[in-house]
Amino acid sequence: EVEKNTEVFSSEPSIAIVDPPPERRSPMFIAMDQPEHDIQRRAVQPVVAPKNLQEFEALIRKRSGEALDALPEGETFDWVELVSRNLTTQMLATLFDFPWDIRHKLSEWSDAVTSDERMTAGQGLTRDERLEVIMEILEVFTQLWHQRKGDNVESFDLIRLLQRDPNTANMVDDPKNYVGNLMLLIVGGNDTTRNSMSGGVLFLNENPEQFQRVKSDRSLIPSMVSEIIRYQTPLSHMRRTVTKDFEFRGQKMKAGDKVILWYCSANRDETAIPNADQFLIDRDSVRNHASFGFGIHRCMGNRLAEMQLRVVWEEALKRFSDIKLMSPPTRLCHNFVRGYSSMPVQVTRYQ
Repeated sequence: EVEKNTEVFSSEPSIAIVDPPPERRSPMFIAMDQPEHDIQRRAVQPVVAPKNLQEFEALIRKRSGEALDALPEGETFDWVELVSRNLTTQMLATLFDFPWDIRHKLSEWSDAVTSDERMTAGQGLTRDERLEVIMEILEVFTQLWHQRKGDNVESFDLIRLLQRDPNTANMVDDPKNYVGNLMLLIVGGNDTTRNSMSGGVLFLNENPEQFQRVKSDRSLIPSMVSEIIRYQTPLSHMRRTVTKDFEFRGQKMKAGDKVILWYCSANRDETAIPNADQFLIDRDSVRNHASFGFGIHRCMGNRLAEMQLRVVWEEALKRFSDIKLMSPPTRLCHNFVRGYSSMPVQVTRYQ
């Protein structure tokens, strides 16, 4: 209800708990209201059009198979690094048509721009360190913009989509807006998929009866993917700012108040999701979760994320009779991103 009521609950000036200083604020469409939000989002939406998703699937399947085939057997390795981070970085590079030999920068940048010390109990980057990363992103992507301008290449990468839309064709001339949206697209294309790809391994190890069920019946994989995304809730919250005095379910709010939408709480709400604290891969209405948000700000790439996870699990269950967690994963210390920095596992291949 709150996310859909954009007249009262504004996404501006920020979707984070703490507002950045005005001089360091980078506009991005997730932190905009209509009509500007719609104008900028519409420019890049075609990257996840149904036709493109169909074409992506074969590529994702090929890359997933290669990554899984390369995993060592009989020794412990980090699932986050060799699978989750590896595959999501490759997909990000494809979405941006980013230089393949430096694709690792995309995941490094994603980690850095969300590593604000105010969000990580002081463990993240300082403002100045984070600013250095943002300036590097801007420098690299400004070069890519000018290299591609007017090249008439038939591509649906995110840079060319921005260039083709008359409303964003000159975005490069507004560096704060350009880099703000780049950061949004980099983080959005990375965190949800990467941390859910890792979370699934953890949840199946914690719930071996569910793991056995999906091994026996792989038609449960699509449903399992949605349950993984709900159970993981890769982003814990979004924020809105109240535009006028308002009462919501008995709670009186004044103009200027900040409202936090706790997705991680909503996804465990027993009044909305029966047995919400249980990981059940065949639950009814399994896509009825809050992880992707609602309304105009619903995650643009939700279908792509689901497809990536589905394909990885289809390919993994063809190859492995077991994916065993060897010790507890290392979790991120973060009040926004819910995920893992490492996850030691061993795999057993079918003989």
